[in-house]
Amino acid sequence: MSFISVSPDSHFPIQNLPYGVFSTKNDTTHRIGVAIGDNVLDLKAIKHLFNGPVMKTQQNVFDEATLNKFMSLGHEAWHETRQTLQSILSKDQGILRDSAELQSKCLIPQNEVTMHLPANIGDYTDFYSSREHATNIGTLFRGKENALLPNW
Repeated sequence: MSFISVSPDSHFPIQNLPYGVFSTKNDTTHRIGVAIGDNVLDLKAIKHLFNGPVMKTQQNVFDEATLNKFMSLGHEAWHETRQTLQSILSKDQGILRDSAELQSKCLIPQNEVTMHLPANIGDYTDFYSSREHATNIGTLFRGKENALLPNW
């Protein structure tokens, strides 16, 4: 459970911390954050707290304007980051809970942020290579019975 008040019908409790890229009117720099309740947690502002075995040497990934470099780190880094975030936001952990100064730097109401494209896609992405997408498109054009062609 988080020390941050999260309504029961929120899509963003401590168990679901989606990553995104945002800016604010006061700081137009694109930066990485996660949603928690009705807030965005600015990961750049708390990057020093990511001090596990993988992320302690990768903290600068949160200075980036997209998620590309973070995504390239792989599962071990993602898992460690998720664990760190859940610990930082836990009602049992005081590092953020007990610091009004740190909270003022890193917790921003969602209604005060502008969200941006979270990744740079450097090349063509063929979504038709996904069976689910090919089935959906095929159903639109050929009906459910012939959704996937034999050569798919």
